[in-house]
Amino acid sequence: MKILVTGGAGFIGSAVCRHLIADTDHSVVNLDKLTYAATLGSVAPIEENPRYRFARGDILDRRFVSELLDAEKPDAVMHLAAESHVDRSIDGPGDFIQTNIVGTYELLESVRAYWAKLPDSRKANFRFHHISTDEVYGDLPLDDSLFTEDTPYAPSSPYSASKAASDHLAMAWFHTYHLPVVLSNCSNNYGPFHFPEKLIPLMILNGLEGRRLPVYGRGENVRDWLYVGDHAKALALVATKGVPGRSYNIGGRNERSNLTVVETICDTLDRLAPPLNTGPRRQLIDFVTDRPGHDLRYAIDATRIETELGWRAEETFDTGLEKTIRWYLDNESWWRPIREKRYSGERLGSKTAEKV
Repeated sequence: MKILVTGGAGFIGSAVCRHLIADTDHSVVNLDKLTYAATLGSVAPIEENPRYRFARGDILDRRFVSELLDAEKPDAVMHLAAESHVDRSIDGPGDFIQTNIVGTYELLESVRAYWAKLPDSRKANFRFHHISTDEVYGDLPLDDSLFTEDTPYAPSSPYSASKAASDHLAMAWFHTYHLPVVLSNCSNNYGPFHFPEKLIPLMILNGLEGRRLPVYGRGENVRDWLYVGDHAKALALVATKGVPGRSYNIGGRNERSNLTVVETICDTLDRLAPPLNTGPRRQLIDFVTDRPGHDLRYAIDATRIETELGWRAEETFDTGLEKTIRWYLDNESWWRPIREKRYSGERLGSKTAEKV
């Protein structure tokens, strides 16, 4: 089976590409624009594999995408290309509207035209897999409630609103044009090759360098954490075995407050890379002004994908976090150029651009 992965040089997309090449017999075409958060270093382990090909291009370029589809003849499209950082969406929502909404529309139209030309046998087995986020559901209270596939959408940020719109577009193309769409919504991912503007890699790298660890508000916001390798396996199952018109929530069943996450990173770093004469890294924690529209809690009910497709997260938060920290300790050659040239740790989501 040949799969076209959009955004395959990003964090989750590259994990999908690596999984498909290393752990399955599928072939992969990686379509990526190579924006600031993408790097070909994330797919370097598979770049020489004959079942892998990289194509640089923009999902907004319908002609380019259509020609690529006709040339490569994929059996499925996994759509991960997106602007994804909430704080950046607060500072500049336009890129999120353009890429996540208009880009998804352009891609859907390119894929629909390609799919319509397929012979009936291939048409029936084709899948368009739209990958999204649990943030489209909005906020949860601090109780036992969970997001299910039937939870109404209530996005709070420009990012989550743009992803909610793209979800609705994908499902509309299923209902209106019968394009075989499957949808998945995931909880917060973490793991190797994570761009260092996000919470976990930022805290790891700041902690290594002895810089302060900014925590929004009082660190009470709760997230369900999903190891990216587990997520990649789930996405491959949805893309190849998911039922058209169906959505699947993917979560790790690992809820932690942001403060607990940062404290665990501090303690693990202290054990694996003891600081020199500075004391425990928890002393670096610095509570800063919260970001606008910061949802209190997200938590996924992953029962559907667990029962229907047989997937279950393998990593606990503690095992996955230790793997992640060890990876950053061993792969400075990957993250150091990013810290020096693309993102040095400045505060996002606030026009004050406060350095952290």
